Amino acid sequence: MVKIGIPSALFYYVYYPKWETFFKALDTEVITSGKTTKKLLDNGVREALADACLPVKVFFGHAMALRDKVDYLFVPRIVCTNKKTVYCPKFLGMPDMVRHGLPQMPPLIDVRVDTRSQRNAIWNAYQQTGSFLGCKKTKILSAYTSARKVQSRFNRLVLSGYHPLDAMAALKGENVVAAKEYPQRLTFALLGYPYNIYDPYISVQIIDKLEKMGVNVLTHDNITPRTLSKQKTSIKKGLFWTFSEQVLKAAKYYFNSEKIDGAIHLTAFGCGPDSLLNNFIEREAKKYPHIPLMTITIDEHSGEAGITTRLEAFVDMVQRKRSGVSLAQ
Repeated sequence: MVKIGIPSALFYYVYYPKWETFFKALDTEVITSGKTTKKLLDNGVREALADACLPVKVFFGHAMALRDKVDYLFVPRIVCTNKKTVYCPKFLGMPDMVRHGLPQMPPLIDVRVDTRSQRNAIWNAYQQTGSFLGCKKTKILSAYTSARKVQSRFNRLVLSGYHPLDAMAALKGENVVAAKEYPQRLTFALLGYPYNIYDPYISVQIIDKLEKMGVNVLTHDNITPRTLSKQKTSIKKGLFWTFSEQVLKAAKYYFNSEKIDGAIHLTAFGCGPDSLLNNFIEREAKKYPHIPLMTITIDEHSGEAGITTRLEAFVDMVQRKRSGVSLAQ
C-alpha cells in the first residue's frame, strides 16, 4: 500500500480531515508527523534559513520526521481559495523549499490550487492527485465527495467550539467535548493564525493556560464565514493574505461585539504579514480603549515560564478592571 505523508503543520489545522479522507478512499495509507516537539523543532531550525519564520521552521521539522516513513510527501501549493486573497509567499514556495532545502526527501505531491485562474481549481487539484496515484476518475470523484462531507463536519465542530485537534479526535469517535463558555468568566479573543494558536508546543499551550486561569477563549474559528466576510475594516483594499485578513476581520468583529473583556494577538517572530497585521489590530483596538490588548511574540526560544507570567498578569489586570478595582492599588 502506498504511504502518503502529511506534515502536522500549517494547513494541517485547516484541511487535514479532508486530506486524510481523500487519500484513504484511494486505498493509500496516511501517515502524519505527530505532535510538535523540541527535537522536531530543533531539526527544522537547523535546516531552515536563518531568517525563516517560526511556522516554516516547524514545517521543516515535521517534513523531516516523515522522510524515511512514506513513499510520497503531500505538500500542495495552495495559492488562493477564495478568488481574492492569497496565502503567504512562503506557503506558495513551500514545495520548492522542501524539495531543494531538505536532503533525501521522498517525492512530493505538490498540486497547485488557485481559484483566481481556474473555475474548478480545487476539484482539479484533487483530480490531478488521484491521477498521479493511478486512480480512475470515478474513484477520485467518490473520494473527493466523501472528503468534502467530512470537512463540512469538521468545520461545524470547530464553529461550535471544538479546537481543531479536538474536532479531529471527535470525528474519529473519541470522547472529547467542546470548550464551554461560562457566563461569570472573563472572555478573551485569541487572535492569530491557526497553525500558531492551535499547535500546543509552539503556542506554549496558551489556550489551555487561559482556560485554567478561568478565561473563555474565542478565536476567528468561532465566527461564521458569512459573518466574518461582512466585517468592514479600515483598510479599503483589505489585506493581501488570506489568514491575515481573516484575523483582522475577527478582531474587528470581537471589538465591536462587546463580547470580550480583552484580546491577545499571538504572533510569530519573523513573520512579514504579521508585522503589518499587528499594527492594524492595534489601530482597531484604540477605538475600544476599554478592551485591553496584549501582543505575545513567539519563536523557537520562547520560554513557558515567561509567557505564563505575562498571561497571569494580563488576566489579573483585566479582572481588576472589570471589578472596578484601581490598578494603582
